Amino acid sequence: MKIVQKKICLLGDFSVGKTSLIRRYVEERFDESYLSTIGVHMSRKRLERADHFLDFFIWDLIGGEDFTKIGQNYLLGAAGALIVCDLTRPDSVPKLAYYAEQMRAVNETAVLIFIGNKVDLTIDRAVTDHHLRLALATLADSFLLTSAKTGENVNEAFTQLADALEED
Repeated sequence: MKIVQKKICLLGDFSVGKTSLIRRYVEERFDESYLSTIGVHMSRKRLERADHFLDFFIWDLIGGEDFTKIGQNYLLGAAGALIVCDLTRPDSVPKLAYYAEQMRAVNETAVLIFIGNKVDLTIDRAVTDHHLRLALATLADSFLLTSAKTGENVNEAFTQLADALEED
C-alpha cells in the first residue's frame, strides 16, 4: 500500500495540554506529571486509510513567549495544525488567533483544527462554548472539546485533521 506523509504541528500556549494530547493519541496513555516542552518534540503515528497509509509526523512546539523565539522556521513544511487552548484558562483563548496567524504566514492553505482541551475538568472550566465561538468567529466554523486525560475526542481531532488534509 502507498504511504503518504504529512507534517502537522500542535500549537498553543504553555501548559494547554499539547504534549498530553500527543501522548494520548500516539501512545494511548496519560501522565499526570507536567513536563514543559523545550523547543520541539517530534512523534510519528501511522493511520490506516481506505487505500493507503497516512504517516503523521507530529511536531509538538513550545508555547507562549518562547514560541516567538523559535520563530516560524519550525512550521515550515507543515500541512496542518491542531491549535489548542485550555478550558480552565481564559487567557489561552485569544492566543488561538495568534497561532493561526503564525501558521497561515508559513502556509496559507494549512488545515487548522481548533481544540478546547481539559473538558474533563468541569469544576475548573472557565471557558464556555459561547466564548470559544466568539473567539473563533473569524477563524473557524467549529471546534472540538477534548480531554487528554480521558481520551475524549482526541482521536476525533486527529482524524478530522487527516480527513481535511486528504480533501485537498
